[in-house]
Amino acid sequence: MLAHPASVTADLTHALDALVAAGVNVTAAFGPQHGLRGDKQDNMVESPDFTDPIHGVPVFSLYGEVRRPTGQSMGTFDLLLVDLQDLGCRIYTFITTLLYVLEAAAEHGKEVWVLDRPNPAGRPVEGTTLRPGWESFVGAGPMPMRHGLTLGELGRWFVDRWKLDVAYRVVEMAGYDPDAAPGHGWPLAERVWVNPSPNAPNLWMARAYPGTVMLEGTTLSEGRGTTRPLEIFGAPDIAARDVLAEMRRLAPQWLEGCALREIMFEPTFHKHVHQLCSGLHIHAEGRFYDHQAFRPWRLQALAFKAIRSLYPDYDLWRDFPYEYAFGKLPIDVINGGPALREWVDDSGATPGDLDALAQPDEATWSEERRPYLLY
Repeated sequence: MLAHPASVTADLTHALDALVAAGVNVTAAFGPQHGLRGDKQDNMVESPDFTDPIHGVPVFSLYGEVRRPTGQSMGTFDLLLVDLQDLGCRIYTFITTLLYVLEAAAEHGKEVWVLDRPNPAGRPVEGTTLRPGWESFVGAGPMPMRHGLTLGELGRWFVDRWKLDVAYRVVEMAGYDPDAAPGHGWPLAERVWVNPSPNAPNLWMARAYPGTVMLEGTTLSEGRGTTRPLEIFGAPDIAARDVLAEMRRLAPQWLEGCALREIMFEPTFHKHVHQLCSGLHIHAEGRFYDHQAFRPWRLQALAFKAIRSLYPDYDLWRDFPYEYAFGKLPIDVINGGPALREWVDDSGATPGDLDALAQPDEATWSEERRPYLLY
């Protein structure tokens, strides 16, 4: 089976333990980014292969020496159960791992079943489509940032688009309604939140993530090293109050569906460690949250635009290898092309210009994904 820390039953038993206890012959396990048990904190920190100390089965890392399953590991089983809690965002690497195991299963004649789980970001679609040539471990294929599918549904799209000759099955959820309030994708009263990765601490982060993940390509802190990562952003050398005022001036309609609160924070690790940062907290929760109005990708893009407007020479874009995509700016790898960065850096570009780029892609994807919806 392919699993991570959020692969748990209703009583919070890890799926690997539950399968063995049920008498299933589990011959091997696979761990995605951050590991089968969620041991790795940051990106680009690899997990080794190991032998599970309880069950004695080999555990193969798909975020270590390899990203794709090897022939050796594919020879250890007949049927692969995939049980991964996704966040509903193209850049979240578990969906790329699913594509890679589907391709390997097609090559080796193996069967793949996805044990489907809720998409906490729900059905809304947002962002530009990944452009040809920008595929990466954080960009499996031509979809927008917020894709609005469950992992099982995405697998159906992968199989069809890549024309994979693979025995694929989705074990569907019972009674799942991705549009139902108040969770709008996450059954709040029925499911306990377990971090699918170390910096995914709650539902509110998952809602903001299609926007806040872009902070990983900037010099701004995304809140790693705080208790609310990827819900907050800031830096020591900006004035968040001014940034928020400029965002409201430029495109107040992009701030709907949430509340933005000015905050101060000091990261204990990662960017701006032990420096006092001025920032904003995105509250996509409670009475402030409007599921249809909230547009996290546009909101975060607007924050970048406001900073560029207030501080024209601000060193905003990080330049380092991001998820092993060498020679490209991380912000472009994250967005699947340079369009968003170019819009931010163009002083004459308006919010309407970004809408003109994104809206056709969003409409096209909304139609393309329709045949793959299960709920």
